[in-house]
Amino acid sequence: MYNSKISGLGFYVPDNIVTNDDLSKVIDTNDEWIQERTGIKERRHIIRGEDNTTGMGVKAARIAIERAGVAYEDIDFIVFATLSPDYYFPGPGVSVQKELGLKTVGALDIRNQCSGFVYGISVADQYIKTGMYSNILVIGSEVHSVGLDMTTRGRGVSVIFGDGAGAAVLSREEDHMKGILSTHLHSEGAHAEELFLDAPGMGSRWVTDIIADNDPEDESYYPHMNGQFVFKNAVVRFTEVINEGLLANNLSVSDINMLIPHQANLRISQFIQRKFQLDDSQVYNNIQQYGNTTAASIPIALTEAWEKGKIKSGDLVVLAAFGSGFTWGSVIIRW
Repeated sequence: MYNSKISGLGFYVPDNIVTNDDLSKVIDTNDEWIQERTGIKERRHIIRGEDNTTGMGVKAARIAIERAGVAYEDIDFIVFATLSPDYYFPGPGVSVQKELGLKTVGALDIRNQCSGFVYGISVADQYIKTGMYSNILVIGSEVHSVGLDMTTRGRGVSVIFGDGAGAAVLSREEDHMKGILSTHLHSEGAHAEELFLDAPGMGSRWVTDIIADNDPEDESYYPHMNGQFVFKNAVVRFTEVINEGLLANNLSVSDINMLIPHQANLRISQFIQRKFQLDDSQVYNNIQQYGNTTAASIPIALTEAWEKGKIKSGDLVVLAAFGSGFTWGSVIIRW
């Protein structure tokens, strides 16, 4: 049995910065309203024709692979987490294999939204621990901006989300006291429709229905979120799954050097920070600059924290996510 470790990290965000003031020109909102509710000051939106989900993932992946010090031919599996693939099918994992010129390795696409990267890390970790693979590329990449309702009707959701990608290379680690110590995954489908996108979907409104109706008031193809309900569940599940990971490894909150929560809402992260009595040096947030980038948020934040020297060898790093599904999970890492 091996352990797995994160051997390389990288992220990419589009150059196009969209501030709260920019949004106020097309939506009845303002900087104060957005910051008070979410903590977000700006986010990145792609420029069509310049970036897409696969392309951003590839850019992040190239950085991660270079930092991992492994050759492209040494990558033997791909895990790609996204809710915004370039095609309805196939998923972007195979496009990454093509764009990076990798050998015909397996490519797995994960649809666990905000928890997607945590789920992806868990899958990759198990493949490495069983000895099946040696170096696995895990990507989280999202393009939200082209699918949001950029009107006042949709402001409760549309001001939150941004575009971007993050990537990690997981490699074998022979020291069982280092690397990924454990992962913990959960779901509760009873609340699926509290944060979801209805159409297109085989069970409701398919593309042919939307085209046939041509109804400008149809909201089924825009994301729906019951914000207060999501918030209340998120703070409970974040707390539970972080404690679960610590307990599984005989650790306590005082052992945490860095918590990287999914960047869903700064108010959620601040609530969790207060609940665990962590200081600002123990929690990393960057939602203020990037918004909620769903599956990309944790790898972007993790990469930034590492680049800034906030994560050092021997540190206990905790990743935690909660999102649509509902799904949630945590990863406990000895760096």
